[in-house]
Amino acid sequence: MRTTPSAVKKLALSHHLAVEQPQTLRSPGIEARLRALGADAMVVAAYGLILPPTILRSARHGAINIHGSLLPRWRGAAPIQRAILAGDAETGVSIMQMDEGLDTGPVFARRSIPLGSNDDLGTVHDKLAELGAQLLLEVLASVQNGTARTMPQPEAGATYAAKIEKSETWLDWKKSATELERAVRAFRPAPGAAARFQGEPLKIWRARVENGAGAPGTIIDAKELQVACGSGALSIEELQPAGGRRMAARDFLRGHRIESGMRFE
Repeated sequence: MRTTPSAVKKLALSHHLAVEQPQTLRSPGIEARLRALGADAMVVAAYGLILPPTILRSARHGAINIHGSLLPRWRGAAPIQRAILAGDAETGVSIMQMDEGLDTGPVFARRSIPLGSNDDLGTVHDKLAELGAQLLLEVLASVQNGTARTMPQPEAGATYAAKIEKSETWLDWKKSATELERAVRAFRPAPGAAARFQGEPLKIWRARVENGAGAPGTIIDAKELQVACGSGALSIEELQPAGGRRMAARDFLRGHRIESGMRFE
């Protein structure tokens, strides 16, 4: 429960670089301080707020954003989660010249990666972080030597990656098992896909799709903790009871009397 500096701040301070942490980029004096730096370019990563036009123009080459999708697909706050939830075959990184819109600026470069059946928010985030760092350096070098070129984003294929709301993390058993398995991966390692069993909340961390059938939310195989969905079934492999630790489903089954016909909510 303590405030901890980010990796960026720690590295900056270790090199005796000034760190600004304004409550908002509209705070008095922040624009003047940024302009006084005389920066060639401003790099923006996962900032989460719209930058005022004056801030976008405070560096000679403007603001350059690292975005975790293949723009124009998944503009917005949660591109990785939305790509997994939608079952996209690939995603990637876009290096973009920022404008006043929401991830609408022209793109310097894109690089893609496949989305595997075992990929989750954590694994994709880490892959894109490494890929984005490499691609950013290439783009900055091209900006510096004057060879950088941008391409405007087409409006065709543009989608919006809205922020993940807590209500979305509760599994709706009327959906297909395929959709629910994607949700488990999209919300791992945080905040976790949620469900209720016998009135108590729990997190579902790993699951696989099976061919079972039954009333949505009903346990149809107690030995495998297999739950019927709107289409197919979800076999729960790892979960976490409220106030408890993450555990394999087999350990949960040993500590609870589970019978076919019981229901998840």
